Amino acid sequence: MSEYRDPGMKRGLLVAALCAATAYGCASYSGVDLKPGQSTLQDVRATMGEPAMQWVDPDHSMQLSYPRGPAGFHSYMVYLDPAGRLQRIENVMGSTSFYRISPGMTEQQVLRVLGPSVPAWTSYFAPRRELVWEWRFCDELSQAARFDVLFDGDNGTVRTSYSHMEMNGQRDPHFCGH
Repeated sequence: MSEYRDPGMKRGLLVAALCAATAYGCASYSGVDLKPGQSTLQDVRATMGEPAMQWVDPDHSMQLSYPRGPAGFHSYMVYLDPAGRLQRIENVMGSTSFYRISPGMTEQQVLRVLGPSVPAWTSYFAPRRELVWEWRFCDELSQAARFDVLFDGDNGTVRTSYSHMEMNGQRDPHFCGH
């Protein structure tokens, strides 16, 4: 007895499986399916994985950092109340967070605002005694951009810079979904 095989059906099942995997991947990437007030620390870790960094405040509330670079243009901060329930999730790669970076901040204070940058994007310029951390993000115009925080080793000042990513001398908005 011969077995009937429908190549179109097989392809359709493969497409459906890929779509399901992609949808799950998106949920785990940003935690979009987690519910404030209901989801727990265990739910967050099961969905988003282990955080790159975490902080526990004196009241036992927590902040977890989920940077999604180098392939992604997002960095999520997850905030949990003292009982371990989700309060909110924020993508901190945007102007609201960038404006919070100010002169005199320490490295630890910057990490609490933006989370860690990709180690390969960190540079130290010995002649200037300056440490530079870089984050990549999609700006308000959906263009790939860079945000840098520069720490001066001599006087402790912090400054920032912002630029668009360029490829072959031209802006390439493709990275932000276009």
